[in-house]
Amino acid sequence: MLKKLDGILKRYEFLSEKLADSEVIADMSVWQKYSKEQADLTETAQKYVEYLETERQMQDAFELAETETDAEMRKLFAAEAYDCKDKLAVLLGELKILLLPKDKNDERSCILEVRAGTGGEEAALFAGELCRMYQNYCAAHRLRVEEIDVNATELGGVKEAIYAVTGAGAYKLLKYESGVHRVQRVPATETQGRVHTSAATVAVLPEAEEVEVEINDKDIRIDIFHSGGAGGQNVNKVASAVRITHFPTGIVVTCQDERSQLKNKERAFKVLRSRIYDFYNGQNAKEREENRRSMVGTGDRSERIRTYNFPQSRVTDHRIGLSQYNLDAFMTGDIDSMVEALAIADREALLASQEN
Repeated sequence: MLKKLDGILKRYEFLSEKLADSEVIADMSVWQKYSKEQADLTETAQKYVEYLETERQMQDAFELAETETDAEMRKLFAAEAYDCKDKLAVLLGELKILLLPKDKNDERSCILEVRAGTGGEEAALFAGELCRMYQNYCAAHRLRVEEIDVNATELGGVKEAIYAVTGAGAYKLLKYESGVHRVQRVPATETQGRVHTSAATVAVLPEAEEVEVEINDKDIRIDIFHSGGAGGQNVNKVASAVRITHFPTGIVVTCQDERSQLKNKERAFKVLRSRIYDFYNGQNAKEREENRRSMVGTGDRSERIRTYNFPQSRVTDHRIGLSQYNLDAFMTGDIDSMVEALAIADREALLASQEN
């Protein structure tokens, strides 16, 4: 590990020199490339410098404790040496975390998809509440949420909703939400006060760039049709809704939220690229997961990940066995503590797999 850290520090110092070179400064593309690489290495390099300096201080203190003739001073130097030794252990743990493989998608924007599952209208109402929960959560983190396609019900629920969430780190914040969300409560339509169980599914897909996913014209079919949403002359007279079918993967994307056929087409392609990217990367992720066996298992959307129990005001994440009794606040978007706990569990599982 220390050999790897030596290499990172040398590369960081090399990049620092290059970024001060007038020839590199004159070539903006090269400068940006070096600047990004240096930024990715900065935290690890600086932490390693702190580790090396602490190690030097510990060695000096131990030497002074051995050579000092005054007994009181020997105690002071020995105490300083052991303090440095304790600090080294902490720094080593932090460096191990910094060396963990990073999810290349973490800093991307993402596509958020919420669908009503089993439970009829109650499931649709719950799906709508999840949509509002995520919108509030994203707003608190200064992420922009843009509707791509929302299929609402007459009672205010949501059968299916697709959003583009834009901002640095959007995928990192939302990626643990993928899966089946179960709700236990008395529906508004229930006359006898019985608790029902319904479900909704959430999918979070990293947004793919055009250069990352090549879509050939021969592999797709584009259908244009009339929107089926709430009334209005445009819905009845103008065929603006777009459906794109991708034959190699079987993925179908529909977008009818905009009145403009062109905008719907652009948004549909945006979702299609992300779904294709997720489709192929998901296959690789499953292979990695067999070896890693992470506690969190972020990629499996068929897995029941969380239960929202309204009678007990309890929300439980089954992947890490964590229950919180703050359901009202949780449903308004206050989900940071749960997301943080999932990230820690994921990191600890990855650390364990690296050590085995």
